[in-house]
Amino acid sequence: MSNLPAAPTYKSGKESVAPVGTTATDEARSGGLQFLGCLAAEVSSGTVDLPCFPDIVIRIRNALADPNTTTEHTVTIVGAEPRLAARLLQTANSAAFNHSGKPLTDLRTAITRLGHQLVQSAAMAYAVQHMKDEHSLRSIAKPLSLLWKRSIAVASICQVVAGRTKVSSDEAFLTGLLHGIGRLYIMVRAVGKLGAFGDQKSFMELVSGWHASIGKAVLENWGFAEEMCEAVGDQGERERKTRRTANLSDVLIASIALSESLRTAAPRVVEMDGVGPFSTIGLSADDCIAILTQAEHQLESLQDALGADPPFKGGAR
Repeated sequence: MSNLPAAPTYKSGKESVAPVGTTATDEARSGGLQFLGCLAAEVSSGTVDLPCFPDIVIRIRNALADPNTTTEHTVTIVGAEPRLAARLLQTANSAAFNHSGKPLTDLRTAITRLGHQLVQSAAMAYAVQHMKDEHSLRSIAKPLSLLWKRSIAVASICQVVAGRTKVSSDEAFLTGLLHGIGRLYIMVRAVGKLGAFGDQKSFMELVSGWHASIGKAVLENWGFAEEMCEAVGDQGERERKTRRTANLSDVLIASIALSESLRTAAPRVVEMDGVGPFSTIGLSADDCIAILTQAEHQLESLQDALGADPPFKGGAR
C-alpha cells in the first residue's frame, strides 16, 4: 500500500504556488489541505469510498484478474448490467477498435476481440457516464466531463507512444484512462464541501500535489497491476531519467506532456525541455508531432466509443 505524505508540498508547473493566494484565505487553504490529508490517510489505510461509482467495475476487474475466470463468466457479469453491455458493444464496434468494419452483435465476441485491458476501459467509461448522470453529482458534471475527455486523449497518446516501446499498448491505454482517478476521487468526495475551501480554481491547484498519490492508492486497493499503480503515482515526475528500458511510467509521463499540445493550434510545437521520458523512450520533436497526429486521428472515434463529448479542448492539469 502507498505511504502517502501527510501534507505534501504542491506545485504548479515548475513554480511553487504561493501559500496565500488572492482568491483563497489562509483558513480556506488550511481546510482544503486538511481535507486532502484525510482522504490520503483514508485510502492509504485501505478504505476506498467513492460514492456513485458502480461496483460492477470492480467485480469485472476482480474476475479478469482471476486466471480461472472463463469468457462465459465475464459475459454473465457484463450482461447483468444492460447499459454496460451496450457500452462494451459500442466500444468493440467503434472505428478505434474494429478495423475490419464487420459489426459485432454478441458480448462474447466483443469481449474476446477487445481483451481484458480494453474490457476494463469500457467498464470505466460506463462508470464515468453513470456518475455524470447522478443527480447528487450534478455540481461536478462539467469538470467530470472535462477530466474524462482529457483522460481519453492521454489514453490515445499512450497507446501510440507504447507502440514505440516494449510496453503493452492496451495496458498503456487503460493506464492513460485511469491516470486521473485521483482527481475524480477528490472531486466526488469534495461535493458539497468546496465552499469551505475557497474558490474551485484555488482548490484544484491544491489537488495537483495530491491526486497522483491518492490515485495510486485507489488503484492498489482495487487490485490493479503494480506497474499501472506505479505509473499513476509517478505521473508528475517529469524530470525523471533512467538508463533502463522505457517502462509504463515513462510512457504515461510523456503522453501527459504531449496531451497538452492538443490544446494548441497547428503548427504545433512540443515543449521537450524538462521531460526526461522523451529521451528515455528516444523521441525527437518530429516523433512527437507524428505521435500527436496519429493519436488525434483516432481521438474522435475513441470519444464516441468511451462516452466523451467531442471535440477535446484540453483541460487543467
